[in-house]
Amino acid sequence: MSTQENSIIRDIALAPEGHLKIDWASAHMPVLNRIREQFEQELPFKGLKVTISLHLEAKTAYLAKVVKAGGADVTITGSNPLSTQDDICAALVEDGITVFAKYNPDPQEYKELLIKSLESKPDLIIDDGGDLVTILHTERPDLRVNIRGGAEETTTGIIRLKAMEKEGTLSFPMVAVNDAYCKYLFDNRYGTGQSVFDGINRTTNLVVAGKTVVVVGYGWCGKGVAMRAKGMGANVVVTEVDAIKAVEAYMDGFTVLPMSEAAKVGELFITVTGNKDCIRAEHYEVMKNGAILSNAGHFDVEFNKPELAAMSTDIRTVRRNIEEYKLKDGRSIYVLAEGRLVNLAAGDGHPAEIMDTTFALQALGLRYVNDEYAAIGKQVVNVPYALDEQVARFKLDSLNISIDKLTAEQVTYLDSWKED
Repeated sequence: MSTQENSIIRDIALAPEGHLKIDWASAHMPVLNRIREQFEQELPFKGLKVTISLHLEAKTAYLAKVVKAGGADVTITGSNPLSTQDDICAALVEDGITVFAKYNPDPQEYKELLIKSLESKPDLIIDDGGDLVTILHTERPDLRVNIRGGAEETTTGIIRLKAMEKEGTLSFPMVAVNDAYCKYLFDNRYGTGQSVFDGINRTTNLVVAGKTVVVVGYGWCGKGVAMRAKGMGANVVVTEVDAIKAVEAYMDGFTVLPMSEAAKVGELFITVTGNKDCIRAEHYEVMKNGAILSNAGHFDVEFNKPELAAMSTDIRTVRRNIEEYKLKDGRSIYVLAEGRLVNLAAGDGHPAEIMDTTFALQALGLRYVNDEYAAIGKQVVNVPYALDEQVARFKLDSLNISIDKLTAEQVTYLDSWKED
C-alpha cells in the first residue's frame, strides 16, 4: 500500500502550498539542516519505525523529514486538533511520510487518528503532551511491543511522565527534551513570548499597549509572555502559586496579585501553567466587560470553559477564533481559539529559528534514546549536556559567532581547590 493510500488526510491536492511552507521553514533551520546531513550519512534509524505526535505545521514537518533522512519509516499525527495544517499533511504524504491528521476533527476522530499513528507498532516515538504514551499504557498496550523509547516535547507531557515513573507504570525510557537548556531558555521563553502575541494580534486586531495583561504562571513560558507584553507597552500583572517565582516576577518589575484580584483589573488574560482551572467561575464573576481569555498551555483546561458556559445566556462566534460568552448580567467575555494553544490554533507557532534548536534536540534526543535505551531503563531522563551544548555550538556556527575557550591553566585552576 502506498503512503497516500495508507494515510488519512483532508486533501492531497493541497500539497503544493504545503511544500512551499516546509521549504521556507527549512531554509531558516540551519542547525537541523546540519543534523540532517549527519543522519543521511550515518542512518541512525535505519530499519526502525518512528511515530511522531507534534503540532503538525511546517517546522514539525521538516523534523519528520530529517528523521526520515536518518533511515526511519516515519508516521506522524497532530497533537492538537486546531494546530494541524492540511496542506502540510498533504506535502508530507507526497514526501513519503504516512500521515494521520486533519484540521479540527471531532474529539472521537482525533483520538482515532492518534491510535492509527501507533498501529505501525513503532520502535521510537516523539510525543507532545503525553498523548501517545498514555494510549500505549492504557487503551492499546499491544502497540508498544517494539518500543525502545521516545522523546517528550512539553512541560505538560513531562509532568505526566514523571507521575508514571513515580508510580512505576512507565514501561520504556523517555527523554525530557523540554528540560534541556536549549529548549526552555529559547523555545519556552522567546518562542512562546513572540508567538503568543502573533496569534493574539492576528486574531483580535487590537492594540496591546496600555492594556492590563494578566500572565498566569511565571515559568519560562510565562517569563517570555510577560517580557513581550511589557515590550509592547502593556501593564503586566503576574499570578503565581510558587513563592520563589512570584518574587522573581516582582523583581522583574511586574505587579504580582492573586487571581481573585487580578481578575478585577485584567483586560487580556494569558494562561501558561500546564495546570487546570487557573481561572474559574469566581473569577469570571468579577471580570471587566470585554475581557479576553487566551491560553498558551498544552491543554484547553487552564481556564474552566464549562463554568463560563454555565454562566452565559448566549455563546456566539464573533470573529474567526473568537467566541463571545454573554453573561447573565450583560457582560461579555471573549475566548480565543476555544481555549487551545493560541499561538498554534490561531497562529503559525514559534518562529522557525527558535524551533530549529528545539527540533535539533528532538532529533539528537531520539538518537540518544535509541542508542542507550537498554542502559537508561524505564525512566525519564534529561538530554545529555553534551548534546545540549552541541546544539548551541551549531547555532553559534550558523550565526558566525565565535566564543572563547578555556586555557589549560584555567581548566587546572577551576579543577583545583588548593591555592598555588
